[in-house]
Amino acid sequence: MDNEQKAFPMKRQEQLKWNGWGYRDSKFEYHAETDCCSFSGNRYPMAGTTMPYLFKWFRESLGAKVGDYTPPQPLDLSKIPPPIRCPEFLEKAKPWCKFLTEDPEDRLMHGHGHLCEEIFMLRNNLYYDKRIPDLVVYPSSHSDVVELVKLAAKYNVVLIPMGGGTSVSGALICPEEETRSIVSLDMTEMNRIHWIDPENLMAHIEAGIIGQDLEKKLEREGYTTGHQPDSLEFSSLGGWVATRASGMKKNVYGNIEDMVVRIKMVTAKGTIEKSCQVPRISAGPDVHEFILGSEGTLGVITEVTLKIKPLPECTRYGSIIFPDFEKGIKFMQEVSRKKVYPASIRLMDNAQLRFGLSLKPEKGLIERFTDHIKQMYITRLRGFNPEKIALCTVVFEGSTDRVTKEQSDIYEIGAQFGGIPAGEENGKNGYLLTFSIAYLRDLGMNFGYMAESFETSVPWDRVSDLIKNVKQRIVSLCKDLGVRNVPYSAARVTQCYDTGACCYFYFGFYAGDLPNPLEVYTILETSAREEVLANGGSVSHHHGIGKVRAQYLEDTISTAGKQALLAVKHGLDPQNIFGCGNLTGVVGPTGALKSKL
Repeated sequence: MDNEQKAFPMKRQEQLKWNGWGYRDSKFEYHAETDCCSFSGNRYPMAGTTMPYLFKWFRESLGAKVGDYTPPQPLDLSKIPPPIRCPEFLEKAKPWCKFLTEDPEDRLMHGHGHLCEEIFMLRNNLYYDKRIPDLVVYPSSHSDVVELVKLAAKYNVVLIPMGGGTSVSGALICPEEETRSIVSLDMTEMNRIHWIDPENLMAHIEAGIIGQDLEKKLEREGYTTGHQPDSLEFSSLGGWVATRASGMKKNVYGNIEDMVVRIKMVTAKGTIEKSCQVPRISAGPDVHEFILGSEGTLGVITEVTLKIKPLPECTRYGSIIFPDFEKGIKFMQEVSRKKVYPASIRLMDNAQLRFGLSLKPEKGLIERFTDHIKQMYITRLRGFNPEKIALCTVVFEGSTDRVTKEQSDIYEIGAQFGGIPAGEENGKNGYLLTFSIAYLRDLGMNFGYMAESFETSVPWDRVSDLIKNVKQRIVSLCKDLGVRNVPYSAARVTQCYDTGACCYFYFGFYAGDLPNPLEVYTILETSAREEVLANGGSVSHHHGIGKVRAQYLEDTISTAGKQALLAVKHGLDPQNIFGCGNLTGVVGPTGALKSKL
């Protein structure tokens, strides 16, 4: 299929923020004259709406003050350090890429992801001393990548592959100790679908394609991958594979490892790929398993064959209100036991629900009266406490008969745990809000707040205690660290499995008057992660390891397991050309890798 308009241009800073999330024309804005917020642009359903309750919630729940407004600092390109050049690589790479550049703004855009720490430093002019790529190259085919990897090996240049740049694990941060020239391999010009096989329901796709572009192209042909991570708009297929990603509709379509049929990856020792595209093969350990989750440490993923499905006949949304979060968790577990899996099912705790309600637009008299009647029914007639209720949002997808049956089953199970159907609109708004909620951190930062999200997977019998303990740990530690206002600490259960669930956390705190905000943030993030581990959770469900969680890898997979990863690394990349430092922390040329073995 032809190369078409992409989610963002080659010069991504023309449309994307260099110091925040998403599109430059899309953001939450506070209007002091009306004490209301709005969302700019026209890309999202909430665009152009007035939100009279958002800043009120921000002020009453977290202590935000209009006087704390601190806009981000402007970009000063003159402060970006000059590149460490490898003239031979630069010259000989030109035939093997669509474009290459040493432009300082391009280099900066390719030198970070979206950790709170990274965005805070960018907004406050603290990133100029950080190591960033020295050169950005844009290959347009698998053969281009093959030649670029050969050149990198020949001239001892470091390659860091990059897709959408949505990493929240520090994976794109360049190692400070690296003295070799670092080249960012921007894969987004490799965005074609080579073929679709309608008989066997597969599609062969270049790995640089961005999620929203992939779905648009497939949709025109009547198909979908069904893979919808929160970052769908900006993350790439190669990034999904490299981090073992998960999507919101995994119950129907699977996680990325369930969807992959074949992967092509270029390494310093040649291209790895299977000889056939079959549903299963018994040929020793599966090479896909060390490519999935490799995070740019072994090579460059260039092409992927994925399972696809015809577009669903029917999609419906739903929601259920529960008296409290505990009953909601029990409901989710029962759904798993009975294997009544809708496409997506997510449970929000009261803190996140109340925050979500603050995003509602201004309503007319009739709508306000209707809401009042609904609230009267839930709180007075059913006895629900507004300070404890939890909301579950559901997406049903498939044939009309299947969707109808799932709806009946889900609401029946919900009723067993005191749940009340809360309508299709709440379910749809809750699901679609996912794609704009990431913009809220930028608004919070404008008023001195730092915020982060993280996730884990945990057995069912530990879900409740883990969530409670992690949230309490964040609140108590903020007090100990001298944080002025009450922090935001919320959770949701986002994925269900037979044996457990994925739990997602959000936390935020006022850092405007702290002398050491980055240090406090690091302590909070680290302590929250260690609380997760102490309560039986995993180091990550789908965000990956990167650099910020590398310290936990050995305990997670065992010393022997880590040595096995290092052995694979040494066998495929003895020069450490793919020296991003993710997972195992190997930085520098050959000697650094040998010292770890």
